Amino acid sequence: MKDATPETVYLKDYTPPAWLVDKVELTFRLAPQATRVISRIAFRPNPATADRAFALDGENVKLLWARIDGAPVKPVVTETGLSCAVPDAPFQWEAEVEIAPAANTALEGLYMSRGMYCTQCEAQGFRKITYYPDRPDVMAPFSVRIESDLPVLLSNGNRREAGPGFAEWHDPWPKPSYLFALVAGELVAHPGSFRTRSGREVELNIWVRPGDEDKCAFGMEALKRSMAWDEKVFGCEYDLDIFNIVAVDDFNMGAMENKGLNIFNSAAVLANPGTATDQSFERIEAIIAHEYFHNWTGNRITCRDWFQLCLKEGLTVYRDQQFTGDMRSHAVKRIDDVTTLRARQFREDAGPLAHPVRPESFVEINNFYTATVYEKGAEIIGMLRLLVGEEAWRRGMDLYFDRHDGQAVTIEDWLAVFAEVSGRDLSQFRRWYSDAGTPHLHVAEDWADGTYSLTLRQQTAPTPGQPEKAPRVIPVAVGLLGPNGDEVQPTTVLELTETEQTFRFEGLGARPVMSLLRNFSAPVIVERAQTPGELAFLLAHDTDPFARWEAGRMLARGVIRAMLEGAAPDPAFLSGLGAVLRDDTLDPAFRARVLALPSEDDTAQALFTAGTTPDPDAIHAAHEGLREAMARHLAADLARIHAAMAVPGPYRPEAEDAGKRALGNAALALITRTDGGKAARAAFAAADNLTQQSAALASLLSIGAGEAELTALHDQWQHERLVMDRWFGLQVSCAAPDRAVATARRLTEHPLFDWKNPNRFRAVMGALAGHPAGFHARDGAGYALLADWLIRLDPVNPQTAARMTTAFETWRRYDAGRQALMRAALERIAAAPGLSRDTAEIVARMLG
Repeated sequence: MKDATPETVYLKDYTPPAWLVDKVELTFRLAPQATRVISRIAFRPNPATADRAFALDGENVKLLWARIDGAPVKPVVTETGLSCAVPDAPFQWEAEVEIAPAANTALEGLYMSRGMYCTQCEAQGFRKITYYPDRPDVMAPFSVRIESDLPVLLSNGNRREAGPGFAEWHDPWPKPSYLFALVAGELVAHPGSFRTRSGREVELNIWVRPGDEDKCAFGMEALKRSMAWDEKVFGCEYDLDIFNIVAVDDFNMGAMENKGLNIFNSAAVLANPGTATDQSFERIEAIIAHEYFHNWTGNRITCRDWFQLCLKEGLTVYRDQQFTGDMRSHAVKRIDDVTTLRARQFREDAGPLAHPVRPESFVEINNFYTATVYEKGAEIIGMLRLLVGEEAWRRGMDLYFDRHDGQAVTIEDWLAVFAEVSGRDLSQFRRWYSDAGTPHLHVAEDWADGTYSLTLRQQTAPTPGQPEKAPRVIPVAVGLLGPNGDEVQPTTVLELTETEQTFRFEGLGARPVMSLLRNFSAPVIVERAQTPGELAFLLAHDTDPFARWEAGRMLARGVIRAMLEGAAPDPAFLSGLGAVLRDDTLDPAFRARVLALPSEDDTAQALFTAGTTPDPDAIHAAHEGLREAMARHLAADLARIHAAMAVPGPYRPEAEDAGKRALGNAALALITRTDGGKAARAAFAAADNLTQQSAALASLLSIGAGEAELTALHDQWQHERLVMDRWFGLQVSCAAPDRAVATARRLTEHPLFDWKNPNRFRAVMGALAGHPAGFHARDGAGYALLADWLIRLDPVNPQTAARMTTAFETWRRYDAGRQALMRAALERIAAAPGLSRDTAEIVARMLG
C-alpha cells in the first residue's frame, strides 16, 4: 500500500538525472508467487549535472543481492527504493529481486490476469518490477530474456532467439522504463503483415486467449490502416521488424503503447458483429490508431518528466482524431469530440479537480491521466495548427521529428519549433498549457450603415491555486449568412488576444446572421444572446456542420430550460427537428446527432453556470417530457426514417452503414414511447448484430419493459465477457431514477459481477454515476452505495477507485441536502484505514 500522505512533486524542482543508462539486460524467471528478476544495467555519470548520488526507485520488490562491477554491495533499502555508494565513473549494476505477480491486484507492474503474465508500467509501474531510475528522461535500449514453460513469451522490440522454456527479445531503440512490456501465457495469434513505404516487411500479430480468434480481424485491418495513414500524413514509418498487440481482460486503462508490444484492454481490441456495437468498432479503430501513433509521438520522442504528459497524449489524441475523421466523417467526429470534451473536461475545469493542461504539481501522477491532459491537450494542438497555418504546421511537425528524435522533451521544445517555422511569438499561446479553467467568450453584436460589428470579451473564472487569469490567444472561426441563408462571409479566423476586442465587417447589403466558433475552433463557452428564430435559421442554413448542430443543441437547451419553468415543448423546435430529419441530403449520422438532446448533466451544468441550483429530478422529467413530445410530433417521420435506415445484407462496421443504424435506432427509441415497445421487440428478434440488439433492448428498458429480451441476451452471451459488460451497464443506465440504485445493488450480487475486474466494475458503478437522476437520489442512496464499493475497491485497485471517485466532483453544484450527503460520503472514503494516495489525493482536492 502506498503512503496516503506523500510529498507533493513540483515541476519547478525538476533536476536532470545524476546517472544515465547505456544498456539494460533483464532476465525473468516467471513464477506466480516468486518471480525472479535479474538486472544488468550499464550506468554512466550525466555530464549535465554535478550530482553523483545514486538512488534507484523500487516498491514491493525483495532485493536478494546486488553487485557493482562484479563486487557484492549492500545498498540502503527503503519502501520506495535504494541508495548505494558507487564509483564516480561508468559501472555495471547487477541485482536480483523477487516479486509476486499473482498477489498484485493493483494491475500495475508485473501482474497476472487469469493465468497470463502481463505488465503495465506507465507511469511508475516499472519500479514494482525491479530497482531502476523509473523516470521518463532516462532512456536506454533493452534486452530481455524470459524463462517459463508457458508457450508464448513476449517483450519489446525484435525477437532475437527462442527455444523450449525461453525467449529473448531486443529493442534497439532507447526508451524509458514506462514503455517496458512483458506478456507470457496460453495465447494464439491472429497474424498479418505490412510493407512499409521503404519496402520493409513487418510481422503483425494480435495475441488473444483461445476462443477469441474470431474477434481480431477488424483490429488487424485497423492497425494496417493506421500504419499507412501515419506514413502518408506525417511521414512516420514503423521502425521494428514486428508489431505485437495482446488482449488482456484485466486492465485499468484502454491500452498501452509499449514499444513494439502494445497491451490492450480486451474491450479496446476484440470485436465481431455479435459482441461489439458500431460505437465499439469505431472506438477500437481509434484506440489502435492512438497507441500505434505513439510510436513516434510518445516513444521515439517522449516527455522529459510527467508534467509534460500532455505533450505526448494531447498530440497523439489529436492525431487519432484526424485519423478517425479521414476514415469516417470529420463533421460527425468533431461533434462527438466536442460532446465528450464538454461532458468530461468542461466539468473537470469547473470544479475542484480543475488543473492546467501542464500541472505545476502532483501527489500521484496516475491522477493526471485526465480529460484535461488528453482532450483539452488535443484542442490546444488543433488551435496551434489553425494559428500557424497549414504550411507551417507541416514544416513544424517535420522539424519536431527531426530535431527531437530519441529525446525526452518539454512543452517549450514543442512550441519552439513552431515559433521557428512560423515566425510567431507563441509566449501568450503558452497560457493554454499553464492556466486551468475554460474561458467564457462573451459576445455583443451591432449593425449600422452596412457594417456588422462583433465585440468579443474573454473571461476565465478562478480555479484552485489560480485566482487571476491573463488573456489567452483564442482563435475564433466565424462566417456570415445573409437573410436568404447564403454565405456572405466565408469562414474567417479572428484572433482574440486582449480581454476585449471588436471586429468589423464592412460593405454588407443587409444585416447578417453570425455563425460563431465554426468547427469549435477553441475550447471555450460562448455567452451569447440569441433568439429561437436566429437559432432555427442557423439550424436550417449554416454551412458549417458543427455550427449547425450547435444551433440545434442551443435550441434544445432553451426548450428544456423553459419546460423547467412550466412551459410546454416549443412546436417551432419540434418542427425544426422534423425538417432536419426529413432532409435526406444530410448524413444520417449527422441527423442522429441533431436528434439527440443535450445530456441531463449538460443541463445541470448550464443551470449552475447561470446561477440556478439544478434539480436532477426536475431535469430528468423535462428531458423525458421533451422526448415524449418529439415522439408524438415526429411520429410519421420517425416511422419512415426507421424503415428507410434499415441496412440490408451482412453486417459491416463501415461508417455509412453505422450512420444509418444510428439514425434508425434514434428513431426507434422515440417510436418505443408511443407504440409500447412493439417495434423494438420486433427489432430485437430480427437483429443479427449487437448494435441492433442493444439499441432495441435499451429502448425497451427505457419504458420499463424488456425483461424477456434481457434474459434472452444473457442466455445467448453469458460466456462473452464483453457483451455481459454491456448487459450489466444497460440495466443501470436505462433504469428509472427511483430504481437505478436498487438495480445497481442487485447487479453487484449477480454471480458474474467480478468487482476486481475494472471493466465489470465500471459497467455497474460507472453506469450509476452516469445516471444523474438515479445517482443523485434525494435520500443519498446512490452516494452511499458508490462510497461503499470504492472503500472496498481501493486496497485492491487504487487507480480504478481513484478515477471512479471523481463521480463526486460536482457535489457543490447541488442543493444543501445533496451537498451534505455527498460530503459525508467523501469524508467516509477519506477516513477509510490505509486509503491509497491515489484516492486520498482526489478526495482531498474535492473536499478542499
